[in-house]
Amino acid sequence: MLIDTYGRVATDLRVSLTDRCNLRCTYCMPAEGLAWLPRPELLTDDEIVRLVHVAVTRLGVRDVRFTGGEPLLRPGLVDIVARCAALDPRPRLSLTTNGIGLARTAAALRAAGLDRVNVSLDTLRPDVFATLTRRKRHQDVLDGLAAAHAAGLTPVKVNAVLMRGHNDDEAPELLAWALEHGYELRFIEQMPLDAQHGWQRDGMITAEEILAGLRTRFALTPEPDEARGSAPAERWLVDGGPARVGVIASVTRPFCAACDRTRLTADGQIRTCLFAREESDLRGALRAGATDEELAGLWRSATRGKKAGSGLDDPSFLQPARPMSAIGG
Repeated sequence: MLIDTYGRVATDLRVSLTDRCNLRCTYCMPAEGLAWLPRPELLTDDEIVRLVHVAVTRLGVRDVRFTGGEPLLRPGLVDIVARCAALDPRPRLSLTTNGIGLARTAAALRAAGLDRVNVSLDTLRPDVFATLTRRKRHQDVLDGLAAAHAAGLTPVKVNAVLMRGHNDDEAPELLAWALEHGYELRFIEQMPLDAQHGWQRDGMITAEEILAGLRTRFALTPEPDEARGSAPAERWLVDGGPARVGVIASVTRPFCAACDRTRLTADGQIRTCLFAREESDLRGALRAGATDEELAGLWRSATRGKKAGSGLDDPSFLQPARPMSAIGG
């Protein structure tokens, strides 16, 4: 079991498979990209599967989410999914992706054992997409979403970040589109995860602003608190349900008290929080010949050091030392 000193138990593992990405989203990285990790520093496919095995069989992890960077850029992704799906007990497997390349891989991922996907899409307007991501790949994302739905990677969840002056008027339009296609939409407050550290609190579209925009077109009924559990998204029934929309208010309404996550970076570091400034090295111990129980012990020790909160509710918050692409969302 992974339990911290505040009594929280981590059962949800986020695994970053690569720090690379084929988009250059303005809230994530600079236009010129980043200095990628040297390949020898990345965990191999075998190392990833072994650490997931340790987490599932010795530490009580029940959910595994593959992230990046962009995980579809990992050459061995389908095989990693298949090997993790074969573990006993079998974890629930999901993937967070920008959707580029999903049209050609969705069926193979489903056959390998992937259960569902989260796809990032901030706008329905191709020109705005090109401005926000610095790439003209909007249709590729739409095609990827359709392929995921057709392959049975459901519920297909769409993650959207609203940016002031770009797409801050699109909340109702995005929700109407998601309802039409059978996707579950979740808005995420913009978080300080950009490598250039340009995030400004007063420029962020807050959860309250998002909900106010949605209510100009839809009736929203909050789900009971017990329905949320440890999920990061607060959810509302849309026009009486059963369709729902979620808002992840990491900045204005932190949910740290119910956090059940642990994170493994692409280079084999344990992070107890997306915004932590400390990491615990598993890769070194793994490559030095540590046993599964020794690796589990290191993981338990790292979890005991988890802080009470992310610090995002503190106006003087300092951003993580590493950008999101190196950590995994």
